[in-house]
Amino acid sequence: MKWQRVKYQPNTPLGANGQKVTASKAHTELSKQAAKEGMVLLKNENSLLPFEKGTRLAVFGKASADYVKGGGGSGDVTVSYTVSLDAGLKALSDYVSVYEGLSSFYNKNVRDQYERGVAPGMTVEPEVPAELLKKARAYTDTALITICRFSGEGWDRTSSYDNGVESGEPMWKESQKVFERGDFYLSDAEQRMVETVKAAFPKVVVVLNVGGVVDSMWFAEDPKIQSVLMAWQGGIEGGAAAAELLCGIGSPSGKLADTFAKTLEDYPSSYNFHESQDYVDYTDDIYVGYRYFETIPGADKKVVYPFGYGLSYTTFKWELERVDEAEDGTLTVRVEVTNTGNHEGKEVLQLYGSAPKGVLDKPSKILLSYAKTKLLQPGENQLVTLVGNVNDLASYDDLGVLHKSAYVMEQGEYHFYLGNSVRNTEELGFIHTEESTRVAEQLTECLAPTSLPKRMRADGSFEELPVRPAHDPDSEGLLTKKEKETIDGVAPDVRFSKGEHLWNNNERRLQFEQVAEGSVTLDEFVAQLSDEELAHLLGGQPNTGVANTFGFGNLPECGIPNFMTADGPAGLRILPECGVCTTAWPCATLLACTWNPEIVYEVGAAGAKEVRENNIAVWLTPAINIHRTPMCGRNFEYYSEDPYLVAKQAGAMVRGIQSQHIAATVKHFALNNKETNRKDSNSRVSERAARQIYLKTFERIVKEAKPWCIMSSYNIVNDYRASENHDLLEKLLRDEWGFEGVVMTDWWTFGEHCKEVNAGNDVKMAAGNPDNLLKALEKGLLKRETMECSVKRLLGVLLKID
Repeated sequence: MKWQRVKYQPNTPLGANGQKVTASKAHTELSKQAAKEGMVLLKNENSLLPFEKGTRLAVFGKASADYVKGGGGSGDVTVSYTVSLDAGLKALSDYVSVYEGLSSFYNKNVRDQYERGVAPGMTVEPEVPAELLKKARAYTDTALITICRFSGEGWDRTSSYDNGVESGEPMWKESQKVFERGDFYLSDAEQRMVETVKAAFPKVVVVLNVGGVVDSMWFAEDPKIQSVLMAWQGGIEGGAAAAELLCGIGSPSGKLADTFAKTLEDYPSSYNFHESQDYVDYTDDIYVGYRYFETIPGADKKVVYPFGYGLSYTTFKWELERVDEAEDGTLTVRVEVTNTGNHEGKEVLQLYGSAPKGVLDKPSKILLSYAKTKLLQPGENQLVTLVGNVNDLASYDDLGVLHKSAYVMEQGEYHFYLGNSVRNTEELGFIHTEESTRVAEQLTECLAPTSLPKRMRADGSFEELPVRPAHDPDSEGLLTKKEKETIDGVAPDVRFSKGEHLWNNNERRLQFEQVAEGSVTLDEFVAQLSDEELAHLLGGQPNTGVANTFGFGNLPECGIPNFMTADGPAGLRILPECGVCTTAWPCATLLACTWNPEIVYEVGAAGAKEVRENNIAVWLTPAINIHRTPMCGRNFEYYSEDPYLVAKQAGAMVRGIQSQHIAATVKHFALNNKETNRKDSNSRVSERAARQIYLKTFERIVKEAKPWCIMSSYNIVNDYRASENHDLLEKLLRDEWGFEGVVMTDWWTFGEHCKEVNAGNDVKMAAGNPDNLLKALEKGLLKRETMECSVKRLLGVLLKID
């Protein structure tokens, strides 16, 4: 029956033989496999890893017990357990043995800190007693150092450029207490622990349980630290996944989705990230991540580990078979990859393109395609195919230097490079030539900045940008000026509806089921709705069942069920008091580092089954904002610094989710790269950078994965609130890209409801303001046809849900 789960809340299991799929063994095992696929081996001198069978280990660091499965806020997940690295290693006693004295010391210390109210990942590194260190050294010559980090929604990381900017968030304050120089760097206590271990043990391995980029200088060139595994935040089974890789049960095959620079200050976004709580100037423009480090003179010297980098326990060679170019610019590259080592493994081949230097600024390389091999045994080979398009090397001309508001392919030679990182590539014997400059795609001006003073050029200098009259985002047609404090956190009204005569069909109104079965058109159905009912449908609805992020629909007079939504990016988020534990999947950064869309699709489909089993219809994931800077507190929810990699990996997540007839929600649209003052911070960006970097991820996912829902972001974009931004929601998203689904606001935005609907934002979450819509309708500030259009889009998505 259509909407049986949504309407009647049966909560019946979806698994075989009446078993639940939520947090099932199959799902936790998939979570572990995905975690292993995305962990990155950064260093492995003298092949210290994998550990030989029988190796004795002295495991140091509170992170051995204080395991961080993921970040906080909407990215958190209620689970029945998590596997720490300590527990993961102890489960592999046939491979390694762990010195129990250290294990007991750290487990007790972490438990004591938890009991004092310290959050996971915010614990303080304890001093190792001298006697315990001595016993550990007598037990073994091999030490394993663990480091963990935690971040969350609503607060950002800090740097030396903070300029006194503070956050009122409690977790930000806790972080300031623990990490003297910000959590990008080791704390003083961690540094002392590391030095102590290095002085005592000749063999040292490091495991990093983190959600984003951290300092790597302390181990990258230190000969006393032979091996480093970037284990990220691996979800419910993350500690087990890392332990298995350390012991050679599988080979690391993850590649970095971000560039690791020497210092936080080496990223061009750092100097002005905390310049003001009111705005962020995107002066780095299109030079984000490797586009900066591989292009700007001298910036290459700042890199420790380049984009796309990752080691394996085996070695590979690849030979180019052929390159073909189609008339539409599609490149097909066929490569034979061979495992030339002594361990099974997977390799990732990456195709980059380079446009000629011309009038328009360009990065030196752009990722065009990638492919990951299957698991290859020693000596085994595979023919791998990479498909890209030369037109993805076009530059957007926002100032009209050549062709205003157009993607331009400048005259000259376009070169292509194949390898396993942005640095380790070989030029292909193929060149694409443009005999004359041509327009690849003609568009119109959109999202032009008013107050961005300058932007970076390819030589590292800055060019001044035109300054236009500024716009007050809280101006224009406000009907009621509400204090922002009264808007935030308000739950939807529980709406009263009169009873109907159940068996007198002549008195019944057209029902939504009739639209689903095709006997009534959507236009006919919506035409019968009153203005009040339209206004009601354009806001969030009360929670039912285990939901805590409210719902869509909820018009029982006409048979529209109340479809529930749920967070979040790392798994179905249900509050602990509900008593339902779900699977925590690896954080998005780790999923990006798999460079494997197939396993991300599997994660999406499995997660959506848990969503459906718990009578939820709309999953508020994936989050796809660009890793512009390591300081963004929600980077663990996001994927990468590269828009192509994000689009392919997160696009697979969308397809996996929607394969289960659950609505995926791509967020946060757009340029939401900072958490501090997130509801009032103005992202000031050039149209070129917006289109080529920050919007490109959304564009590709909309066109290729066709998500049913988009969530507009909290922030202001070039003086207009994202939820009230017609350029963003109508001109770009719908008119240019062809999006046909629902746009919802983020929860409790500061935008006015009638302005949001006029701009193309269909549903205001978590609660709408029907009175505002009706008053705007009465005063002629909003048309009924506009409201009907949004309601039709909403109902169109609800019809897709089973």
